Amino acid sequence: MDLNVLLSALLLLVPVSLVRVVRADLNYAVPEQTKRQYVIGNIAKDLGLDAKGLSHRKARIDTEDSSKRFCDVDLTTGNLIVTETIDREEICGPRTSCSLKYELVLQNPLEVHRISLEIQDINDNSPQFPKERISFEIRESADKGERFPLDEAHDLDTGRNAVQGYTLQKNENFILSVHENADGGKYAELVLDKELDREQQTDIELVLTATDGGHPQRSGTALVHVTVLDANDNIPVFTQPVYRVSLAENTPLGTEVITVSATDADEGANGDVTYELSRVTEKAAKLFSIDKASGKISVRGDIDYEEETYYELKVQAKDGPGLASTVKIIIDITDVNDNAPKIILKSLNDPVPEDTAVGAEVAIINVQDKDSGENRQIHCSFQNNVPFKLNSSVKNYFSLVTTNALDREREADYNITITATDGGSPPLSSSMTIHLSVSDVNDNPPVFDEQSYSAYVAENNKAGTSICSVTARDPDWRQNGTVLYSLLPSEVNGVPVSSFLSINADTGVIHAVRSFDYEQFRSLKVQVVSRDNGSPPLSSNATVSVFITDENDNSPQILYPAPEGKSLMTEMVPKAALSGSLVSKVIAVDADSGQNAWLSYRIVKSTDPGLFSMGVHSGEIRVQRDISESDSMKQNLVISVRDNGQPPLSATCSVYLLISDNLAEVPELKDMTYEEKSSKLTSYLIIALVSVSTFFLTFIILILAVRFCRRRKPRLLFDGAVAIPSAYLPPNYAEVEGAGTLRSSYNYDAYLTTGSHTSDFKFIRSYNDSTLPAGGTLKMSQNDPFGASMIALNTAGDDDEIMCSKN
Repeated sequence: MDLNVLLSALLLLVPVSLVRVVRADLNYAVPEQTKRQYVIGNIAKDLGLDAKGLSHRKARIDTEDSSKRFCDVDLTTGNLIVTETIDREEICGPRTSCSLKYELVLQNPLEVHRISLEIQDINDNSPQFPKERISFEIRESADKGERFPLDEAHDLDTGRNAVQGYTLQKNENFILSVHENADGGKYAELVLDKELDREQQTDIELVLTATDGGHPQRSGTALVHVTVLDANDNIPVFTQPVYRVSLAENTPLGTEVITVSATDADEGANGDVTYELSRVTEKAAKLFSIDKASGKISVRGDIDYEEETYYELKVQAKDGPGLASTVKIIIDITDVNDNAPKIILKSLNDPVPEDTAVGAEVAIINVQDKDSGENRQIHCSFQNNVPFKLNSSVKNYFSLVTTNALDREREADYNITITATDGGSPPLSSSMTIHLSVSDVNDNPPVFDEQSYSAYVAENNKAGTSICSVTARDPDWRQNGTVLYSLLPSEVNGVPVSSFLSINADTGVIHAVRSFDYEQFRSLKVQVVSRDNGSPPLSSNATVSVFITDENDNSPQILYPAPEGKSLMTEMVPKAALSGSLVSKVIAVDADSGQNAWLSYRIVKSTDPGLFSMGVHSGEIRVQRDISESDSMKQNLVISVRDNGQPPLSATCSVYLLISDNLAEVPELKDMTYEEKSSKLTSYLIIALVSVSTFFLTFIILILAVRFCRRRKPRLLFDGAVAIPSAYLPPNYAEVEGAGTLRSSYNYDAYLTTGSHTSDFKFIRSYNDSTLPAGGTLKMSQNDPFGASMIALNTAGDDDEIMCSKN
């Protein structure tokens, strides 16, 4: 028993065996025609792996050339099982050795193990003869012992299951001789054991049986028909013992492959040779044909190197009487670069977080090409403007890894087109586009449109009034980009800022919690915090300055003259006062600001309408014309002070003036009171007399004191009788340039001289603290608001006299 038969027998006895070889390659054997779920072996055990680890590492079985897959791995047990019925004859044809090549691919980390699956033959095919009827024409002169080759039976099985012997139906003339040819096959010859006698029997029919060595044994039969003729003692002889030729795949139909030739030494019909294919597989019979007369073998089907790399044919040459000889034809198929590379995406991590580390593996691809040699050498490439690259791994496996940090806000999606090109001439290529999304990570804080905001709100606003809106933008996605607003806790004048302002957490609109008063405070500053919904959340701040704008909600307040009921103030006007002379001044302030505090003055009622005029913005009362003897000594002016607000607010006061040069000439003041209070004339008269007496005594004392001080030290002194009490000056009034409101640099004091009836009002400007040089002259500015005449001051003498000052 030869080595192949012995090995086949051992494999049948041991259906599944495992051989561990270097590089962790696995070899298994399995009989053909096994049912699905048949367990071939345990891969996890053979590789020393935990069966649970196979599922975790996404183990799978891949074919090397994308051919049909007949087995798979059970991830729960680690068993290698049959998934499709295996027909050895369909896969390997007549080849003795039949194996399938697979790869076990494990991920994280990537491992590839080769698996060789040896397909064991079973006796599932019966021997078959090329023809059901074998005809011979044998001359009766044939000698005893003459041999006649019979058609060889063909069994698709191999080894022990192939044809092992022949038997011939018992007869008187022939016996059977069985031989083994060079390739291990068996063939039979019909041996003439007893001379033929054509007169006794012209036709002989015998049953030829071919049996294999399988269990159970199978057999096939053919009918041998012998026609007894005259002697034909020569068989056709081929010019070569073996023919070998190379044929490129994709050869056009009808192309001549080779021409065989055989000669027969006989003459006539005994020497006429015809050719036919013998012992060819079904697949080869569809691809090649032979011309019976010429022996030319031609292509009749599509030749594909990837399906079969060589074909073996048997050609039989037969002469007229039926003697035949056989020759072997070996056709080697050469590869042509007719298959473009195939790109297979094995795994893809999609989406990829934008904080993925540089060098992280995001995809695994496998590139396959059915061609061979240089036609199978593959180069992969893709565009260079993406943060990825391909790393060659093991045997046409490539890992797609990151080369730069990813940023979803800059690029959220990538279309990576991978191109695989083989080394053929011309080269073939194929492409695959991988769509990769970048998932968001909360790596961007909200950013305000502005770092500081200014908002203006009028005082006396309603609670809940919208003041302004802040906006922060976060380029992150979904909850990572959802912005919420809040106020940073702080205090304004010791009061929590939440008592003044609130913010809509979703829109960023800031509202007033209560009404504001410009006169209490003018502005407030608050920090707004924008925070996203990421984990952990990110935030940023912005400053919002809220300015309270003034409204005309305060009427003017008159400081001088004092309001009625507090004191009675009467000012004296010399009879010689000329037109334009300043006699008094109304001083008023307004708690508002801006144009709401711009005051204007006018006389709304006077005893003599043409005698006095009023400075519209200064509040100064001046003599409009020279005073005559016919003018009433008692002058009562009703002054209206009005601001410039919308709508304007106003206040009124009364100014009482006496036209006289000497207090002695002043009559009783009983008529200076309000005419509308005549019912209380007596009480008012008594009060007026007491006031005049007190005023007169005070005036005399002041005159004497001033005179005494002037004699002791030369300085600017002030003579007079009426001054503005400091109690009338309320604190914290806004200074408005040119608005008529009281300013610290312009306080007016008016004084009457104690001289004769010819004395006039005289005015000088206030002076600074600098020392006035001896003999210096203090002059009135051209824009003096009083418009009074300039006077000279001689500081060297003792008779210096100052009648009015402006501080």
